[in-house]
Amino acid sequence: MPKSFSRLVIAAASTILFALGAAPAHATDLVVSAASSLTNAFKDLGSAFEQQHPGVKVINNFGASDILMQQIVRGAPADVFASADQTAMDKAVAEKAVQPATRKNFAANQIVLIVPHDSTLQLTKLNDLTQANVKRIAYGNPASVPFGRYTKTALEQAGLWEAVTAKGVLAQNVRQSLDYVARGEVDAGFVFATDAAVMQDKVNVAIRIPSNTPATYPIALTASTSQGELASKYLDYVQSPAGQATLARYGFLKP
Repeated sequence: MPKSFSRLVIAAASTILFALGAAPAHATDLVVSAASSLTNAFKDLGSAFEQQHPGVKVINNFGASDILMQQIVRGAPADVFASADQTAMDKAVAEKAVQPATRKNFAANQIVLIVPHDSTLQLTKLNDLTQANVKRIAYGNPASVPFGRYTKTALEQAGLWEAVTAKGVLAQNVRQSLDYVARGEVDAGFVFATDAAVMQDKVNVAIRIPSNTPATYPIALTASTSQGELASKYLDYVQSPAGQATLARYGFLKP
């Protein structure tokens, strides 16, 4: 082997070793499975938590609360579970997927009816959804998503559940319902108030839905977490004045 080639090999190897040695240590991952409606707020909360805990990487997994719960039950990695309603968290407790003693309510929300920004429909009360010119209404599946359950409860109280489902377009999560309305694919749709606020340039809130069932959000450590101390600190941060201020900035209410 020529000496010049050997020197090149040694130099290349030294460069690789130096690069590896200079690379930062792998961050400690904290996996947070959270309801879709928490997407924007929890992205900010995660970034702020990382700044306070150097070397920690918050990995957010957003989706429908029931789906996330099922993923955790089946062994998907997660350290924290934040649900958009009590039912999904109750199921997680029943399946021994979370630590019940760590369960806390940290936020509240409200269901609203939205229409596309350029809509000419005059919707001021829920009964207006029975009008003939309202043909397609997006809402969540009550069997699998919290905002669907809240919507069903409110519509049943108003005696309108069957009338609305006859025009219904099922959404897999609240952001999908929001997108249906924002793109004008439906005449109206039900979402959380915080989701409507994300797209104020594309949707208008037509009706704020009264309900006897408060839309409260619980959070808990998972039973399988290997980052118990760090996950507990994350829960504390979410409930801290700084965390609550972030949630309030995105329209969430105190529980």
